[in-house]
Amino acid sequence: MGKKRILIIDDDARNIFALSATLRARSFECISCTSARDALELLKTDEVVDAVLIDMMMPEMDGYGAIPHIKNITKRVHTPIFAVTAQAMVGDREKCLQAGATDYISKPVDVDRLLQLLSRI
Repeated sequence: MGKKRILIIDDDARNIFALSATLRARSFECISCTSARDALELLKTDEVVDAVLIDMMMPEMDGYGAIPHIKNITKRVHTPIFAVTAQAMVGDREKCLQAGATDYISKPVDVDRLLQLLSRI
């Protein structure tokens, strides 16, 4: 089986760079989009995506709005979507899960926790 391919959706290039570098060092392939709208267009194609890491706080369309759209793409119904957010208040995890995320991880990202989540894909 080949490397797992992760789509990182984040409006901050620094976050994309840090997550990509971390994941590539652990044998994942990474692709990225800086907006939810661009990600939705990519996800409508036949591009291989084994899991999605999505920032929940982005301009125009945030993760809360984007996740239901991703889940409505027939070929992406079963793609794991992991919410990545700086919001780590009581109830934020539940809010992410209610939006349709598979699971949640707060920023700054705990690499061990991220790898644990991705080990399930």
